[in-house]
Amino acid sequence: MTFPLTVMLGDEAKFYLQRDGWQPELFAALVGASGGAKLLGIAHLDKFLFSEFLAKSHHPMELYGSSIGSWRHAALASPDPSQALEQLQNRYLSQTWDRNDKRSREEIVDGLCNWVLDGFLTDETIEHIVHHPRFRTHIMTARGIGLNGRANDWLLALGLVTSAATNLLHRKMLELGFQRIVFSSGPSAAFNFRDFDTLHVPLSGSLLRSALLASGSIPFLMGGITLHQETPPGRYWDGGIIDYHFDFKNQTGPGLVLYPHFNQHIIPGWFDKNLPWRRQSTEVLSRTVVIAPSENYLAQLPGGKIPDRKDFNRYDNNERLEIWNAAVERSQLLAEAFSEMISHHNPMAFVAN
Repeated sequence: MTFPLTVMLGDEAKFYLQRDGWQPELFAALVGASGGAKLLGIAHLDKFLFSEFLAKSHHPMELYGSSIGSWRHAALASPDPSQALEQLQNRYLSQTWDRNDKRSREEIVDGLCNWVLDGFLTDETIEHIVHHPRFRTHIMTARGIGLNGRANDWLLALGLVTSAATNLLHRKMLELGFQRIVFSSGPSAAFNFRDFDTLHVPLSGSLLRSALLASGSIPFLMGGITLHQETPPGRYWDGGIIDYHFDFKNQTGPGLVLYPHFNQHIIPGWFDKNLPWRRQSTEVLSRTVVIAPSENYLAQLPGGKIPDRKDFNRYDNNERLEIWNAAVERSQLLAEAFSEMISHHNPMAFVAN
């Protein structure tokens, strides 16, 4: 069988892995991308990483996540990471609603997202995440500026179209419509965000749920999160608008970054998805290790892809649950492949480059 994982890494990462092997102490940070339902496509890989690989060490790590990446990392920083992650995955998979529900789409999805977080985000868990002795949490959000600070109306639509157009000219121009706000439980060492106007807000227990919800709030699908206290006032949107897969030109700190990803493409921002020239090369990923399902693996999944949020419209609930459960079950192959790779006598045996 073809190896189901693709591993991409830069020159420095290759040097350290060849020298030391797959030691968790090599990794100073973990990155989690936006992706919604895509977390189900690497469900068992996450479980192995959180409960087995990273649990072998007690060294400090920074957790950088946008959207579902921040939710996954909140599970990792919980008192029982394995249980929290399983609750997150199960609740996300089990979302259903009455097609005849008269509420607005924003009300329905906002309610479902709160329900998903309720599966593991207790008062005890919140305090543990914020004050974790090992994991330092960084939750990426995008604060709307001008029209992008509106509720879901035609003026917000105009603001988003304007942001997409200016981003097409230059990614830097995206900051005309959004400010990167990072909710951080401590200093950021692995990344120095120099590409946009960025503000780090101290992550408190009272802000954690709002920060997680904001980080996943897709305009016109959700209502956004309005914040006034402890933060710059305004409406906060999905962190993936600026940091969809992250821009690794901002990586500055010592140590390697571990990046369990949903595919082999590193796309900096949400508006860059259809701009192939914005995709980042391994030259930028000098100290990053990307682990993702291989193209061959993806081709064998139902529909030839891992789950995504558009599946809510593609299938009825029963079809979607069947397809998503199949993807979760099959992701056990990814966990087994990673286990095989890190225990192999040659650390580079399964590395693509």
